[in-house]
Amino acid sequence: MNQETRHRQSTPRRGIVLIRRHAVVSRLTHWLNVLCLGFLLLSGLQIFNAYPQLHWGQYGADADPAFLKISANESNGEPRGFLQIGSVSVPTTGVLGLSKMEGEWTPRAFPAWLTLPSYQDLAAGRRWHFFFAWTFVINGLVYLGYGLLSGHFRRDLAPDRHELAPRHIWRETIDHARLRFPSGEQARHYNTLQKLAYIAVIAGLLPLMVLTGLTMSPGVDAAFPVLLDIFDGRQSARTLHFITASFLILFVIVHVAMVILSGPWNNMRSMITGRYAVRQEGSDA
Repeated sequence: MNQETRHRQSTPRRGIVLIRRHAVVSRLTHWLNVLCLGFLLLSGLQIFNAYPQLHWGQYGADADPAFLKISANESNGEPRGFLQIGSVSVPTTGVLGLSKMEGEWTPRAFPAWLTLPSYQDLAAGRRWHFFFAWTFVINGLVYLGYGLLSGHFRRDLAPDRHELAPRHIWRETIDHARLRFPSGEQARHYNTLQKLAYIAVIAGLLPLMVLTGLTMSPGVDAAFPVLLDIFDGRQSARTLHFITASFLILFVIVHVAMVILSGPWNNMRSMITGRYAVRQEGSDA
């Protein structure tokens, strides 16, 4: 996901130039992030299933009504799964709230194939989640240190004044919507939308997800009670953690879609070997 300081070119062949796009540290931390996020998602949904409601405030179920709930009830004698947001209830039988396990309908917020472990076990889910959460944090600190020391953040991710112009951003947005991806010299660098998206994730979503996760720990709250004040209580932190994780999943989905649409083999090769093929401008190859 990150460009190296130097772009080393190979000998042009048929109008194609291979450049060195991703450093070893970038590639290793990227794939470890993929592993961690996968396990964090599955174990996180296991934890959510133990109490499939979201509240805002200090006290949660004791005083603050849930504004999101995934559950099941009976309607006309038949089991029914539903997703409730505020006063709006949407039937979700077979997907959320109620799914089949071993041929029988079972009340369950998220289905078994989306949780780790597949059976309901809060303690196991928490162990998986904590292990990969700390692995994710340490991996992120390694990447952060590399980005700062190598100048990658300043050089490759910081947009300049021209890139932040509304007209420029609008033009890039239209090009993306039409699946017109940069080529030639422009393909060597991140475009403005990529830079803004990565900055939002690195400086916004990820720190918020880590801090809200820590706020849900009674031990951390005892050592740093200010976290409860910042996030207006443990239940509010849980809600923000869920929302932040949802936005991160959305980012990953869009990221993978762009990888596929803009050339899956070329993008995968660059993240495995570090080399990325760029078509020279004016070439018909």
